[in-house]
Order: sequence, then C-alpha cells, then structure tokens
Amino acid sequence: MRRLTSETNLVALTNPNSPISEVYRTLRTNIQYAEIDTPKQILMIASSQPDEGKTTTITNLAVTIAQEERKVLLVDADMRKPSLHQVFDKPNRIGLSSVISNQFSWQEAVMDTMVEHLSVITSGPIPPNPSEMLGSNKMKALVQEWKNHYDVILFDTPPVLAVTDALIVSAFCDGVVLVVLAGKVKKEMVKKMKANLDRVQAQIVGVVMNKINPKDSEDIQLQYYETVRS
Repeated sequence: MRRLTSETNLVALTNPNSPISEVYRTLRTNIQYAEIDTPKQILMIASSQPDEGKTTTITNLAVTIAQEERKVLLVDADMRKPSLHQVFDKPNRIGLSSVISNQFSWQEAVMDTMVEHLSVITSGPIPPNPSEMLGSNKMKALVQEWKNHYDVILFDTPPVLAVTDALIVSAFCDGVVLVVLAGKVKKEMVKKMKANLDRVQAQIVGVVMNKINPKDSEDIQLQYYETVRS
C-alpha cells in the first residue's frame, strides 16, 4: 500500500491547475450552493467501505475551502485507523482522543498545516472505546466550541458499515457527502450506507463517484451528484 503523503494526496495544493483540482473546487462550490437555505458549517465525508477515497476527498476539499480564506478545522475522528497525521506529516502523540479524555486542551492538540487557514486535529493515540468517546458529552461540547472559532469544520471518519463511529459523528454535522468507489462497491452496500445514515437523520447533501473512468490517465476521477437516488 502506498503511504499517504501530502505529495501523493493533496493535489489541490501541489497541482492546483490540474483537472482533478478543478473537480475538487467544483465539489466545494456545489456544497456552497447547498448552503443557501441551511448553512453547512460542519461536514463529514462518508464511505461504506475502506479505500474508497474518503480521506483524499476530504483533505482536498479542506484545501480548496481554505484557499478561499475561510478558516477550516479538519478533524481525524477515525480513532481506529487514522491517517490525517500521515497526509499532513504531523505527529500523532496528542490528538482528539487526548482531548476527549481530558489529557490536553483542544488548543494544545490543534496544529497548523502547510495550507494557510487550514488547521488539523489528528486522532491521537488509539483508544479502546472510540464510539463511546465520540458520543460523549465532552465531544459534543468540543464541537460547539469549535463552531465559534472556525468557519468550516470537516470530519474524517471510519467507513459507515464497519463501525458506528461515523453515524455518531453525523449527528454533529450539518451535511454528509458520500464517497463511492465506482466498480468496486456494490449498489446494495451504498443503499445500506444511505439507509443507516437516514436512520440517524443525517443530512446527505450529495455523492462523489470516485474513479468513474479507470481508462483515464489521472489517478483520481470524481463526479459529484447533488442528490442521492435510490
């Protein structure tokens, strides 16, 4: 497996003029249009299974939003198999798990990145009870406090069908964007993911179809749909 690095994944930063970077900017714009009646300050990118491009999508989305000079906080809420510390080449000794367990304040855990206006909180040490931590009153209080300091808050989470963590986080969010790896994930799995999110009343704002054209020379191909069809 190729190691996650900013060079291999943050195409919106390293190659802003590429067609893929333009697609991420389109994704950002489409989400902004969905904010007309109901502002989407807190967003989550969800997938049904691992390796569908969820982390790559959310990190590049974070970059494009920050490039508009909006203050962005990107939080690694995947406390089972975290990866944001690798993408941004950051230590993971202190992070979300450390803050929820009251070992450190969130101000001590937040880190600037190479992208202006974009900050990150990594997962921190892997705890024995991620779901319970994410559903705690401490986590709810953190989200409310972050809303006063950042224009946009983005959550990276484990796959929806693997554990309950993503469903718990979706309760904090104003919108959820689904990422689906075309040609790999069966339609039934996507329907099950959507049903699980619907059950907790998550606000699904769109779907990103990842690698829809495998013959293309680009590593990543995205297509965005503003509505989710059964």
